Amino acid sequence: MNADQQARDVKAGRLDPDAYSDLFSDLHPPLDGHEAHVEADRCYFCYDAPCMEACPTSIDIPMFIREISTGNPLGAAKTIFEQNIFGGMCARVCPTETLCEEVCVRETAEGKPVKIGLLQRFATDAAMAAEKQFFTRAPSTGKRVAVVGAGPAGLACAHRLAVKGHDVDVYEAHPKAGGLNEYGIASYKTPDGFAQAEVDYITAIGGITMHYEKALGAEISLSQLSADYDAVFLGMGLAGVNALSIDGADADGSLDAVSWIGDLRQASDVSTVPVGRRVVVIGGGMTAVDAAVQARALGADEVTICYRGPKERMKASEYEQEIAKVRGVSIRYGMTPKSMIVEGGTVAGITFDRGGETVTIACDEVMKAIGQAFVPDSLNGSGETIALDGGRIAVDEEGRTSMAKVWAGGDCVNAGDDLTVTAVSQGRDAAESIHSALSA
Repeated sequence: MNADQQARDVKAGRLDPDAYSDLFSDLHPPLDGHEAHVEADRCYFCYDAPCMEACPTSIDIPMFIREISTGNPLGAAKTIFEQNIFGGMCARVCPTETLCEEVCVRETAEGKPVKIGLLQRFATDAAMAAEKQFFTRAPSTGKRVAVVGAGPAGLACAHRLAVKGHDVDVYEAHPKAGGLNEYGIASYKTPDGFAQAEVDYITAIGGITMHYEKALGAEISLSQLSADYDAVFLGMGLAGVNALSIDGADADGSLDAVSWIGDLRQASDVSTVPVGRRVVVIGGGMTAVDAAVQARALGADEVTICYRGPKERMKASEYEQEIAKVRGVSIRYGMTPKSMIVEGGTVAGITFDRGGETVTIACDEVMKAIGQAFVPDSLNGSGETIALDGGRIAVDEEGRTSMAKVWAGGDCVNAGDDLTVTAVSQGRDAAESIHSALSA
């Protein structure tokens, strides 16, 4: 720990060693068999079920819940994976409270929805624990497809293409696969190495070859991939971070929340990760909540989320906000950043405008969770320009880009919410389009 960290009161090991395992334990302990059966029996098994309509991957939710209720969790898992091969992760991180569970008939009638997410986890965990594979590869087509990005969109696309008999090479900029599932989601949501276990389960289909530390625009180029492969799918997500345009924004102690979460996720021992005694998180999405809750879990005394808009505009759901408050995080609304207070080159506080009033919060660290951005520079050198829409790759309803033989999906396209489940649906659907094109 350097002198600046001492002055700013940033250090690791703030808590007793035993405390970390509790604070970073599973946010939602899984249901046991009896609990799952009881919960499944609460489902009305609606015809034209609103929960199914609300699911971006169109999982047949009443069907898989009925299969659980009849003692067939593996059948339920098959129903889930047929539509969403990332069903295990989505069961953990999908905002079910604002999607399927929000429209559950039990919710609208009683204010207590069927626990769809936990039931989905029960089924998919059973299949993964049994190493039960529900898909086999079709005979080889002789066609080769390059997938850029090993996140949910890329691997969902790769898996569906592999099932169809195509050979897939996946190029990933990081040393591990998983995308934000591995590098950008709070540890307490996906403990015990689940993200990598799921990657292993998905790629066990065969026909998928992983190439790590190969970034588009650096080690690989779109023009070369387009020349070497029969089709290309771009699913590299958002590599850039939105800038905080205030004085002192780059001072020591001003951190990118996504990178900080990624470093924490890769730490073999979370107790070795330093954190300030007083932390301010700027932003209003799930990344802000994940950073704030984990800062508290590392032992920060005061953690404040500052969001520029009103409560009703926060992207983090009411449920996510409640998690933060229960964990001791303060949330303040209508807080527009004005400037960092910098002393000796390091952050000592930050000032905000709140309805014409200047509010100052002393802190040791500021975590910026104000969104990520697509970096189009990685597309350079393709020989032709891919059309953009809203700063991201423009695609049609099948995921086709303006460049021949190239499809895209996930966060790098401007087509839907930046959610794991949305990325999976886009990768899956693009794979079907690619397969049709290669089969023509």
